[in-house]
Amino acid sequence: MRRRACGVLMGAAVLAGGCAIPSWVPLLGTSGPPPGPPVAAKPKSPDILLPGDLRVRPVTVDDTVQDRVIAVVNNDAITLGELQETMMAYRNEARQKGGSPDEDLAKQLLPKIIDNRLQLQEADREKITVEDAEVNEELAERVKSTYGAKTVEEFERLIKEQGVTMDAVRKRLRDSLRVAKVIRRKVALRVSVTDPEVAQYLEENRAKLETGLSYHARHILLTPEDGAAEDAAWEAARIKAQMLRTQLEAGADFAEMARQQSKDASGKDGGDLGTLKRGELSQEIEAEILKLSPGQVSAPYRSPLGYHLFKLESKDSLEGDGLVRVKQQIREILFREKYETRLETWLKEIKQRAIIEVRM
Repeated sequence: MRRRACGVLMGAAVLAGGCAIPSWVPLLGTSGPPPGPPVAAKPKSPDILLPGDLRVRPVTVDDTVQDRVIAVVNNDAITLGELQETMMAYRNEARQKGGSPDEDLAKQLLPKIIDNRLQLQEADREKITVEDAEVNEELAERVKSTYGAKTVEEFERLIKEQGVTMDAVRKRLRDSLRVAKVIRRKVALRVSVTDPEVAQYLEENRAKLETGLSYHARHILLTPEDGAAEDAAWEAARIKAQMLRTQLEAGADFAEMARQQSKDASGKDGGDLGTLKRGELSQEIEAEILKLSPGQVSAPYRSPLGYHLFKLESKDSLEGDGLVRVKQQIREILFREKYETRLETWLKEIKQRAIIEVRM
């Protein structure tokens, strides 16, 4: 039976359900979970559950009895001490002050620990191993990127202060890597996304995808002169806007023209509106800008403020390189959806084959 050695370091990662490397030591980044179901002994009492069932039997737990078995997953025991250590690690990693009461957190974490144990059992069943070199490489990477220690030796000193040994860390990390491998074998390698699926998603979601595209534009605003007759003032502003457009089309610098002539606050920045997402400006103005080609200047456009000239600097589109990027994003979206579905199915399968008894 695996006992407390597995427990110190479940933490927040356990909550992830074990599909990626869950947290493996208090306050130390993410690590991997555990799997699958060996053959369990026949139930010996009404409290032992048949495969696929999970029944909680209320029991008064003495918190001082660390080795009390609170759940059995096939032939593998989960102890009270392991659950308590997992709760402590989770709270440390989540930097929680207070948070859920112990009883609620225990009910939340125990099913995750059981799932974790099932996955690790599946790795046993598949005879999946992890070499020492793999553990050392992963440890060195996580020590720096997740914990911020400069060396493994410094990391070891830090965890000793928390009462955690390097052997426990290495075991948790090895288990995490084994689970990652079994999930890759049983889930990831069985998921694929075809070109027709990408094309269909693109067609069905084109409007939504275009909404997320960005563009970069500049702007000049010319307002009617105060004191002049309204019609004459507006006509003078229109004529001036048309003259400026003619100069811009002849090669004048738009940014310099905006600094000299624009009445908009963006004038001091050369009329730069920055990079905008579609939908940030009014629909009418955005339509005026997006119908331009990059580098093109718009005809004078009248709004309640005055006459506007717009220049489109650049825009993303569902063409060329932009289309390639969007298709890659779609492929990742579809892969993730299929992966999650396949993972859920696999977890159900291994749980249905298991015999699980909960004693709390």
